[in-house]
Amino acid sequence: MPNIEKILSKSSLFKGLDEKSISDIIEKINYKVNKFSKNQTIAIEGDDCKSIGIVLKGSIHIQKIYPSGKTVTINRISKGGIFGEVIIFSNMNEYPATIVAVENTEIMFIYKHEILKLCSTNTHILNNFMELLSNKILMLNRKLKSLSYHTIREKISSFLLEEYSKQKSQTIKIKLSRKEMAERFGIPRPSLSRELAKMKKEGLIDFDRKTVKILDIDKLEDELF
Repeated sequence: MPNIEKILSKSSLFKGLDEKSISDIIEKINYKVNKFSKNQTIAIEGDDCKSIGIVLKGSIHIQKIYPSGKTVTINRISKGGIFGEVIIFSNMNEYPATIVAVENTEIMFIYKHEILKLCSTNTHILNNFMELLSNKILMLNRKLKSLSYHTIREKISSFLLEEYSKQKSQTIKIKLSRKEMAERFGIPRPSLSRELAKMKKEGLIDFDRKTVKILDIDKLEDELF
């Protein structure tokens, strides 16, 4: 089993706490750690969400599976990442998507009543949890804004400008694969590749497999107006 305290110290819920403090905290709550093999389903869309999950090892995909069998990956969560935090306190506490292990994965599950106990007895964790929820709402708002753009170029431009603001550099490190980017934009992968090539030819951007360099930020902004 991985060093839970070390991993939790890097998670959003326990950030700012040292490993000794985290050890003292989790000794007082009930939790479980489950192991999942590669491609194993962790939760199915519509299942009740009774706990938050923290990835201790490996990574997971949040996927939307359509009746036709088509699968769209909405998000990837790696070690230290959290899921279920928004759903657990909702009166519609069902998973809105399916969760699958990308590789051999271990997840720590903390039940709803234990989260309430942590937040009521530790103001630091309460603050972290509120920040976690706020950040998730802001992220969802950004995704909704992205969906309001109609053309592929608008979607790409919006994404690059958002990453530019985060990374403070015109050379942007891209963590997503081309397939994951296309799924995020809701477009076919070949269409994404063609549009990136057009934008490169027009002098807006340059790119390789892991980075995109914004060559003309003014023109990129003009694509959104």
